[in-house]
Amino acid sequence: MDDLVTDDKRRPDPADRRLMAVNEANWDARTPVHTASDFYGLADDAQALDPARWFAPYEWEDLGELAGRDLVHLQCHLGTETLVLAGKGARATGLDLSGASVAAARELAARQESGPMAGTRYVQANVYDAVEALGAARFDVVYTGKGALCYLPDLDRWASVVAGLLRPGGMLYLAEFHPLLNSFGPTPTAEAGTPLVLRHDYLAGRGAIRRDATYTYTDGPPVEGATESVEWMHGLGEVVTALTGAGLVIELLREDEELPFPRWPEMVRTESGRWRLPDAAPRVPLLFALRARRPAA
Repeated sequence: MDDLVTDDKRRPDPADRRLMAVNEANWDARTPVHTASDFYGLADDAQALDPARWFAPYEWEDLGELAGRDLVHLQCHLGTETLVLAGKGARATGLDLSGASVAAARELAARQESGPMAGTRYVQANVYDAVEALGAARFDVVYTGKGALCYLPDLDRWASVVAGLLRPGGMLYLAEFHPLLNSFGPTPTAEAGTPLVLRHDYLAGRGAIRRDATYTYTDGPPVEGATESVEWMHGLGEVVTALTGAGLVIELLREDEELPFPRWPEMVRTESGRWRLPDAAPRVPLLFALRARRPAA
């Protein structure tokens, strides 16, 4: 399969690359806000690297045994989930567009002086350049998600990157915010109970969406410097079609009504410690998880 995928097929066109450079600057500017936030909790390693903070129980079931497996986490940001995956025994590598994020991830990893997390490494690169940036390395597991795909302009090229990173028999595990969630209006600022409405596209087709926000999804002060970011909408069908088009076989697709944090004020905490809409609201998917595999032969 690798021989059939050229570098040109993986790489975005110059216009999209320029838009992704906008995101690189934005994530560089977000990073100091995030490293100091209670949301990420980096002041306390036990809190920041608690598996239950970042992963639902079914994710561990879907991922299976990770000990001794080579894993790459694409769009890893501060690398917290990368380290958690390493804590399960994976030989983990994180990759991210933002140099500031990678520096923060390396600092967090350096505090893990012993144990399975100690060998975790991080690489700065555009995700579309991941095959070249990681050299000859190939992986048993590619992990990504929870706010990653919306920053990618082209899922066909992304899927080709994923296929190029996987060994024969290796798997992609994607745990991502559901495109329906992204179609709802912005987090309400009025009193609790503000109804959610569909305000944004579910499907792709209208191109890049520019946003300019001084605050991010975490607590903390406003972002200083580059506040503009660019996103792209991708429906669930587009994700599946891109992966199958790259030669991967879909093994599992879940839709989940719970999130790892309260996106809206009226959300209620469940016994799992995660968050869902109140009982009076319709049951809708807020997150999805997908496992796809590169055929062994």
